[in-house]
Amino acid sequence: MRIISPSLLAANFKNISEDIKKVESAGADRLHLDVMDGNFVPSITFGPMIVSAINECTDCHLETHLMIQKPHKSLDQYIKAGSDTIIIHTEASTNPKEDLLYIRKNNVYAGIALNPYTDENCLLPILDYLDYILIMSVVPGKGGQSFIKSTLNKMENIVQMTKDRNITIGVDGGVNLDTISKVYDTGIDITIVGSALFKSDNISQRYQDLMNA
Repeated sequence: MRIISPSLLAANFKNISEDIKKVESAGADRLHLDVMDGNFVPSITFGPMIVSAINECTDCHLETHLMIQKPHKSLDQYIKAGSDTIIIHTEASTNPKEDLLYIRKNNVYAGIALNPYTDENCLLPILDYLDYILIMSVVPGKGGQSFIKSTLNKMENIVQMTKDRNITIGVDGGVNLDTISKVYDTGIDITIVGSALFKSDNISQRYQDLMNA
């Protein structure tokens, strides 16, 4: 079964609660929150106050994707804001194992993200501490980018790497009607969909089209 986690970065923030209701009505039970600090990535988005506000208007599972340097300094804020999963970047963490353990200690699912050109073998030492792996299929920091086809091999490799473990695998970046089937064919669990969903004239219908593509 396909699982889509709508990326709220592409939603209409003037009326975000309505966009959340639309994807919930369509069947979504997860939401993806992109936190960018202007350092690890060039863009700046939002912080824990917005995560907390979103948490108050939905019962969806909130996966908070921290695209920030030294994430350990901010973990408490995003835990308190109501994140159900917190995803840090292997390229940004000074001690991924310690950070993942801390997230789990606070009863939050622990995730790691890796950029398109980061070797997936970096995951091997920390598999025991992971609940979620997020594979970036675009360079992080900007929405609406084109899907990097070479990441399909990485997806297949990570699916094999984790086949005997209870780890959820997600893919983020450039997922749309043209690419979504290729992504799911690799065996991953979740796709993060932003522009291809929220920029549609009919969000509910587009959600169903993506589920059935």
